[in-house]
Amino acid sequence: MAFALIFFIVFSLAFSEATSSSSSTKPVPYSQPLNKTSFPKSFLFGAGTAAYQSEGASFLDGKGPNIWDAFTRQHPEKIWDRSNGDVAVDFYHRYKVKEDIKLMKKTGLDSFRFSISWSRIFPNGTLKGGVNQLGVKYYNDLINALLANGIKPFVTLFHFDTPLALENGYGSWLSPKIVKDFSDYADFCFKTFGDRVKYWVTMNEPNSFAMFAYNYGTFAPGRCSKYVGNCTMGNSATEPYIVAHHLLLSHATAVKLYRQKYQRYQKGKIGITIVTHWFEPKHKTTADQRAASRALDFLFGWFAQPVTFGHYPQSMRLVAKNRLPKFTEAESKLLKGCIDFLGLNYYTANYAESAPLTSTRNLSYVGDRQATLTTDKNGIPIGTPTALGWLFIYPQGIRKLLLHIKDHYNNPEIYITENGLADANNDTTLPVKEAIKDSLRIRYLHGHLSYLAQAIREGVRVKGYYVWTFWDDFEWDAGYTVRFGIAYIDFKDNLKRHLKYSAYWLKRFLLH
Repeated sequence: MAFALIFFIVFSLAFSEATSSSSSTKPVPYSQPLNKTSFPKSFLFGAGTAAYQSEGASFLDGKGPNIWDAFTRQHPEKIWDRSNGDVAVDFYHRYKVKEDIKLMKKTGLDSFRFSISWSRIFPNGTLKGGVNQLGVKYYNDLINALLANGIKPFVTLFHFDTPLALENGYGSWLSPKIVKDFSDYADFCFKTFGDRVKYWVTMNEPNSFAMFAYNYGTFAPGRCSKYVGNCTMGNSATEPYIVAHHLLLSHATAVKLYRQKYQRYQKGKIGITIVTHWFEPKHKTTADQRAASRALDFLFGWFAQPVTFGHYPQSMRLVAKNRLPKFTEAESKLLKGCIDFLGLNYYTANYAESAPLTSTRNLSYVGDRQATLTTDKNGIPIGTPTALGWLFIYPQGIRKLLLHIKDHYNNPEIYITENGLADANNDTTLPVKEAIKDSLRIRYLHGHLSYLAQAIREGVRVKGYYVWTFWDDFEWDAGYTVRFGIAYIDFKDNLKRHLKYSAYWLKRFLLH
């Protein structure tokens, strides 16, 4: 089908979806002009993925096991479809024939965000444990292939997949020993790949990792209190805070190392990616306004305040008290200003309602925020529903969040490192030619890009935007039950790739 005809169909589907919605959240009008020229000339547009979610080859070519390799085998019941990332979308092999990179180039992407698998580089998690040269070659070849096609690599060092040897050896992120091991790993990556990689993210969503892996126990390594979830070990009242503390110190140590040893001549930038929702008070009361502010502190400020100001939010210190570790004066100094840019993952918004603690029993990180989060008010959803129960389309939230960061966090340079929505995996009921007609995703992207452009006009220093994700892949505890990609993976036909209508929409957006 001719490209112009495809775009006409895509545009018509999206417009019909937008105008027929009964949601209380009005979509941004599609008649409003919006394309690449709506953004600064140097602005990066890309898409992303993570190693465990896409690479596959989990036990090939010298890669060591990570905590997700173990978790999906030990607790398959915690993955919605009992699946794993052993093969995922086989990016490890598909890039070699340049199949996926050709699709990225065809879509018109400036950049591709991916993560390095720590245990593919250091199979035992440490430099002393040896370097896997086949893993090093894989990433060298991938980086070179991207650059040869005019696509800038945007690289994350840690995206949830801790080497299993460190977990078994000393509890990984529960121990301060992890700081040295992460620093050695980061140092090796900077030295090996930094001549070509100019954008580094130390860690992706350390806040959600600490929360889901150590409060709820739904992410590897699956630790939580028994009164919170189905876990055999863990403490939801203390471990999320301990893990977060070591994540922060590991990040800051790696940044110091990069700035001292590499940045001057490699001329790259380094930051951290934090995920957050936007929070609206459920009712026009002081208590709910404070609950919304506290919810933002507990999710976003938990990491954003230390890397900006060198300390945790006051609201967290007041509630968690001695369960929240304290930074020494030297650690606070190390943390303050330890980002060249802030990576921001935004998907949706919640209503927040005050929920004061009534007991000191059964404490948890999530309970400490003293806010009940919901997605509707008086039966009306906060935005258009999607295939995921937590993800409602609320594009104005990205502008509100960015303005909040500008006003309260020294107006940092920002990259939107993830933004997107999921379709249900309906490959048993829809043929591929129908499943790729993702009009709701087009509406989502258009709405968020519109509000993002507005925030930039209002002085927010956003430098890039990455769609999550490039292809459908393994979505952690959701497995393969949902599809976030702008490229469809046919899991029934040898993982064949098909660009969705949203990819063609994005291509046209980027051509202007």
